[in-house]
Amino acid sequence: MGRAEERRARQRGGHRAAPRRRRSAPETGNRSAGPAAGGAPRKSLLRRIFSWKKILGTFFGLCLLGIAGFAVLYMVVDVPEGNALATQESNVYKYSDGSLLARVGETNRESVDLDKVPKDVQHTFVAAENKTFYTDSGIDLRGLARGLYNTAMGRGTQGGSTITQQYVKNYYLSQDQTVTRKLKEMVISLKVDQKKSKDDILAGYINTSYYGRGAYGIQAAAQAYYRTDAQNLTVEQGAYLAALLQAPSQYDWAVATPTGKKLVQERWNYVLDNMVKQHWLDPAKRQAMKFPVPKEPKGTPGEEGEKGYLVELANQQLEDQLMSEEGISHQDAVQQVVNRGWTITLNVDKKKQAALEQAVKEQLTSKLDPKQRKVDGDVQAGAVSVDPKTGKIVAMYGGTDHFKHWTNNATRKDYQPASTFKPVILAAALQQGSVTQDGKPINADTVYDGTSGRQVVDHGVRVGFGPPNEDDVNYGPVTVQKAMNDSVNSVFAQMGVDVGMSKVMSTAKQLGMDTEGMQAVPAQTLGSMGASPLEMAGIYATLDNHGNKVTPTIVKDAEQKDRKVTMPNPVGGPVISRTAADSVTSVLTGVVDDGTASRSVANNPLRAGQQVAGKTGTSDCDLSAWFTGYTPDLVTSVGLFGEAGKAGGTGCNGATVKKQDHVPLTGALGGGRVNGGGPPAEIWATYTFGVTHAAKFDLDTSQGAAVETPTPSMSSQSPSQSPSQSPSGTPTSSGSPSQSPSQSPSQSPSQSPSQSPSQSPSQSPTTDPTDENPLGQLGDQRQQLHHQQRQQQQP
Repeated sequence: MGRAEERRARQRGGHRAAPRRRRSAPETGNRSAGPAAGGAPRKSLLRRIFSWKKILGTFFGLCLLGIAGFAVLYMVVDVPEGNALATQESNVYKYSDGSLLARVGETNRESVDLDKVPKDVQHTFVAAENKTFYTDSGIDLRGLARGLYNTAMGRGTQGGSTITQQYVKNYYLSQDQTVTRKLKEMVISLKVDQKKSKDDILAGYINTSYYGRGAYGIQAAAQAYYRTDAQNLTVEQGAYLAALLQAPSQYDWAVATPTGKKLVQERWNYVLDNMVKQHWLDPAKRQAMKFPVPKEPKGTPGEEGEKGYLVELANQQLEDQLMSEEGISHQDAVQQVVNRGWTITLNVDKKKQAALEQAVKEQLTSKLDPKQRKVDGDVQAGAVSVDPKTGKIVAMYGGTDHFKHWTNNATRKDYQPASTFKPVILAAALQQGSVTQDGKPINADTVYDGTSGRQVVDHGVRVGFGPPNEDDVNYGPVTVQKAMNDSVNSVFAQMGVDVGMSKVMSTAKQLGMDTEGMQAVPAQTLGSMGASPLEMAGIYATLDNHGNKVTPTIVKDAEQKDRKVTMPNPVGGPVISRTAADSVTSVLTGVVDDGTASRSVANNPLRAGQQVAGKTGTSDCDLSAWFTGYTPDLVTSVGLFGEAGKAGGTGCNGATVKKQDHVPLTGALGGGRVNGGGPPAEIWATYTFGVTHAAKFDLDTSQGAAVETPTPSMSSQSPSQSPSQSPSGTPTSSGSPSQSPSQSPSQSPSQSPSQSPSQSPSQSPTTDPTDENPLGQLGDQRQQLHHQQRQQQQP
């Protein structure tokens, strides 16, 4: 080919023609080192090993191997005998010394034929769990593959199962989460789907599922929740029972948290909406349906008195542990625990439990007279006692009787902890090394402006929050120690902003508070979130244990026929430094000895040398009252809650409320306002001083009421005082961001000498807070009267 022809060839082919090879002498050397004789390069080693033909062949080979393996598995695995009845056995609960606490588990189960269950009610379960139930083969291949993968990888189970699979798991297999059990579930589900009708499978499913309240099967559930038979259930009621199966204990209306009630109503709506989509329910009827609130539960034999509350918490903690260990769902964990033949040993000390119950009776319930005072019928009490060194829950009070009041007052989270949250703010400040707005370190001797209603400022900008103090008392310049003693709201509101509310809430979480969904806003400094005595006991136990995390645990161990579950160590590593924790403890001894708890605790005749730290709390509108306190070897949180009785009541601002809504405690026990320094502290002292001995805190700190330290000059510590302040302690306004904008610059020069720089941080309980009024209103008789009343009531 000539050059012209080559050029034309390139034009036709769109590329340069390959040059002609010139003849040369015979090639020498390794022929594989260059192009092949035809000009094409030889294949690389990787391409020769992983050719598309080999990959495709391997894939089909694995598929054939999988099919063959499944075929063998299908032939080998038979449908076993049902085990649902055999595994329903009584659980035995024991005190820490091995003595019997309760035996629970008289099986509440009754099977009914499917024709006794209304068709619409049957559809609620299909709509909730498996919309393709009537047309599928009994298994969800994608869900099963996902479950097998997650189980093999140790990630637990994710993804839903069909009704057939759940029935097989409930009736034929265990709740174990293993690959073998999953494979068996798949094979048996396919065989059951072939051998049984869909109606038989659905009947088996609704008759073997656990609905909470000790009820197995739809007939027992209908009676437990609506006092009716399954054949009389409405569509609305059926939708609630179907919704329950996802989380029986969390969705039980009688004990559900506000979040739980919201979730179960969403689930209920989901079920009914699915029924409309499946053309099983008329849209117009659906729109007219209202949520059917279940009736109050009846007690299960063996759970009377305090036993039911102890059993309930033990079950919950065991379920949580199984979920963590085995990666199973909450529904599966409940199925494994309730009435499954467990022997569960609790950490509860029999003597301390009896002492706590007696203290509540002596200081509270024996004094209540609902016939004379209607508000006395609205008083609920809860308490949790924890050994801070081991994390064991040694005693708990959940209410007067589990049969009469189903909600466990020791674990409920729907009431505000109020000022018992203030130590968390101080802990955050000490842990973070926080400073005031003008750069002064925050510690027990730092001076803040305690003017009632003082607007909180953030670097000169008001944040729109200025809480009043109790009885609207103005404290003026006041140390953090004194502010904690007398629970001065204005001080801790400003301190929270100085520290940063996100840091405060982070510290609360580290100490043991469930902060999910809580906003980091200044109002939280007053303890406006919800918390339980169990949570507060854990937070204070962590402080008592020098900052090492304490997670209060009621279960010591649990044994079944072929396995034993040991709970994780309740005491973990440090979440705040020992110095920070011990400094808070030191400050809290001042609350007991010189502050709001002095009458009930410090001066209690039962006290025999025990050193005590603690904090009172009274929520807005007198809805709750608290005392959480501790000795070196015992932490106990006591809460009183205003809960409307059967007839409802009057809430805040005179609003009419229904049963179980929050109502004020004002007037209970024949007195005025019920506050933390009253009945809660009295219960605490009667119990604690009856079961503890003289002991002193081992504190690594140089500040607070528990140690003697010289008080630094107010000019060097106060975040709000001018550097030119008089050495006599006479305050002058400086316009500092943390000082009240309304403070008079002409403050009285004759201020009480009790404000001298040499004064101890733990001021005498007889010191009148009006002496610290920055306005010098020593002659204000109304303010003095307010303080006298406050000293008498001891909030």
